[in-house]
Amino acid sequence: MTIGLIAHDAKKKLMQNFCIAYRGILSKHTLYATGTTGRLIEEVANLNIHKYLAGHLGGTEQMVAQIEHNQMDLVIFLRDPHNPKSHEPNVNDVVRQCDIYNIPLATNLASAELLIKALDRGDMEWREVVR
Repeated sequence: MTIGLIAHDAKKKLMQNFCIAYRGILSKHTLYATGTTGRLIEEVANLNIHKYLAGHLGGTEQMVAQIEHNQMDLVIFLRDPHNPKSHEPNVNDVVRQCDIYNIPLATNLASAELLIKALDRGDMEWREVVR
């Protein structure tokens, strides 16, 4: 499966910790991330990440394009609803495209854990049929 990872600045440490905790599951899949998030995950979790540009430089749009081409099976976008900054990835673009193309999306730690555990159980195999 192909998994997209994005995190607002205030959630990057949380994303790192999530990827450390679920490294065993994530290592079995193809991972994509916006530039800074991907680099930070690689530094601590020793995972192979395909990195786009930084979110504010077009990385979010690169991931949205991959979603539009049905090349993403799951997206984890840890966002900061309290303090979004203008240069951080646009939540609405990602959410809209995931809704249009039926891509499971987690925007907080609780839903991210549910989706990653479902992935590990095999509950996401329907994505292979859709592709």
